[in-house]
Amino acid sequence: MSKKKLGFIGCGNMSGAILDGIVDSGVLEASAMIVFDINEKAKNHAREKGVEIAADLAEVCSTSEMILLGVKPNITKAVLNEIGQYLDGKPLISIVAGISGDTLSQWANANIRVLRTMPNAPAMVGAGATVFCSDTTFTEEEKREAEKIFESVGIVEWVPEKLIDAVTGLSGGGPAYAAMFIEALTDGAVLEGLPRVTAYRLAAQTVLGAAKMILDTEIHPGALKDMVCSPGGTTIEGVKALEDGGMRSAVIQSILSSSNKSRNLGKLIEK
Repeated sequence: MSKKKLGFIGCGNMSGAILDGIVDSGVLEASAMIVFDINEKAKNHAREKGVEIAADLAEVCSTSEMILLGVKPNITKAVLNEIGQYLDGKPLISIVAGISGDTLSQWANANIRVLRTMPNAPAMVGAGATVFCSDTTFTEEEKREAEKIFESVGIVEWVPEKLIDAVTGLSGGGPAYAAMFIEALTDGAVLEGLPRVTAYRLAAQTVLGAAKMILDTEIHPGALKDMVCSPGGTTIEGVKALEDGGMRSAVIQSILSSSNKSRNLGKLIEK
């Protein structure tokens, strides 16, 4: 069995999207990766990309230089207990939600070097926002390799692990909040008589365009708002309605509530 650069343990929706990004962008050749998953659909997806399928966990771990762990939180401990003996000294990237790097190391009962990450749903269309925990013992070269992997599906930011719950509330839950805003924009336009299909496309493109302006030009969001609001005009009237409805406060509270829930769930999972 030839050595592989990257081994996937679990290849569900998020891991599958990352695998697609790696292959499609050319970060790694398909032949440089190997996947283990018990789900036939996941295995077939990997095969279609030209990625080898491992017979068992031992094979994917023993043949791979780096491991990407993408299993459900409720089975993570059992998986790490089983593969710990094969991981000694190896770098492991975790996309498992709610479990700290220290806990992953303890469950593996091995000298593993963990990089905890938090990707989000838009990675599935190459527009993700992935956060890496800077509290890692990855070498600088391994960090760069990990960045290349996740930059194939979006952007990468680094934060201390103590801030990961805030990340969960922001970029983790953010796509749902953005979708709610797009839906509300659409409903308002439909109420004014616009066909729903047209309204959805205009609302989604408007949010996408505003986000692209902020990212590409680095303009402050408030400055973009001011740019669009003419004195005594239609947009400032709409902004007033949003302020009257407590939009800012509701959005801020959604981040706080989601972050707190993440914090509490993490404690439960790690018990």
